[in-house]
Amino acid sequence: MPSQSSQSVREQPFDGIRVVEFGQFVAVPFAAQLLAEGGADVIKIESLDGDPVRRLGQYAPMESRTFLSRNRGKRSLPLHLRHEGAGAVIDALLEHADVAMMNFRPGLAETFGLDAATLRRRFPRLVIASVTPFGRYGPDAGLAGMDIVVQARSGLMMANGRQIDGRPMSGDPVSADYMAAMSLAFGIASALLRRTVTGEGGEVHASLMQAALTLNNTQMLRVESADGPVHEASRAQLDVLREHGAGYDEQRAAQPSARARTMADIYFRTYTTADGWIAVAGGSRKLRAAFSDVVGLDDQYAGDEIEDPEYYPALQQKAESIMASRTTQEWEDALTDAGVPASRVLLPFELIDDPQVAANDMLYDLEHPAVGQIRIMAPPVALDEAGFQPAHAPSAFASDTRAILAEIGFDDDQIDELVDRAVIRDALSSA
Repeated sequence: MPSQSSQSVREQPFDGIRVVEFGQFVAVPFAAQLLAEGGADVIKIESLDGDPVRRLGQYAPMESRTFLSRNRGKRSLPLHLRHEGAGAVIDALLEHADVAMMNFRPGLAETFGLDAATLRRRFPRLVIASVTPFGRYGPDAGLAGMDIVVQARSGLMMANGRQIDGRPMSGDPVSADYMAAMSLAFGIASALLRRTVTGEGGEVHASLMQAALTLNNTQMLRVESADGPVHEASRAQLDVLREHGAGYDEQRAAQPSARARTMADIYFRTYTTADGWIAVAGGSRKLRAAFSDVVGLDDQYAGDEIEDPEYYPALQQKAESIMASRTTQEWEDALTDAGVPASRVLLPFELIDDPQVAANDMLYDLEHPAVGQIRIMAPPVALDEAGFQPAHAPSAFASDTRAILAEIGFDDDQIDELVDRAVIRDALSSA
């Protein structure tokens, strides 16, 4: 993958764009990292103690894998937002900014004067981008929330089907957070594009709730004439199940399926093989016929729904028995040769050395000044050869403070005063 030094920055879509990020944890920091990989100058505002994730499993002082995964390519400015002296710094930052990004707890942006209404009035060209847990309006708008809570509230957790000890659980990937980040980055790019025509900024908003519903897209559709009575009956069934303390499997089974049962039971599922598992995807009649031919199933209906309640359960049992008789590699080769999408089931860490990942530069080796080489995710999107580029490691905590403040008009004496008053922290201060 081309390095930033070997390419012209003019090839990057966000070259010349300055972003001020008031973000922590996942959604806003990751969205800001995407903009940095596209050439934006991102200034990350942190508390004087740093983003909380800096301390989660540190491999060097104030450096963690969690922080590194979402904050590359940025400069950092530790700032005490509640201090009376912070306003002058914030004003100077936003006077020089194109985008302000934030994921404050509901109601907190107004406390700092960073709500969209205030910022749009004072900085009409500014794009204000925010993430909330449950959206800006409605009975839950004021509630705090993080990915695991929103996955539970949105139905995504049950839809994903993971459980432990008979209770639902979220997966390790904070999927609603990352989906919200991608949505926010798309919204910011759209607002900046519109600004080239109108000269006006705007307000971009994404919520973890909307992101979770998007990930569960197929289930978020109801044909009233067909699904309305089914949903009503399923809600009534759930009420009874919960009243009687029904377990996870019983409650999950009450979810009406948007996918044909024969698809989930035979043609679009994982199978146990002789040495592991394999996923297959027979999404069309042609693919279902090809799968049946490879496996040796005689399905005269090619996966279509039929009235015979015993036909497909018997065929499913046969398919499972056959798939368990050969190794994953044997099935993967046979199904791939027949044009059926199929793959073994891998653990995430196995992909770090995967040849397909390497061939497409999906990861890259980052030289970190504190710990050396780190293999890490590359930008998730490509624009020609150099539009999005792997970002550098974050600078040491507070080391960018003086340079940033000098750029926005503060002299050395003013910076010293801000340090002395504990408005900011600079590189000489202890973390």
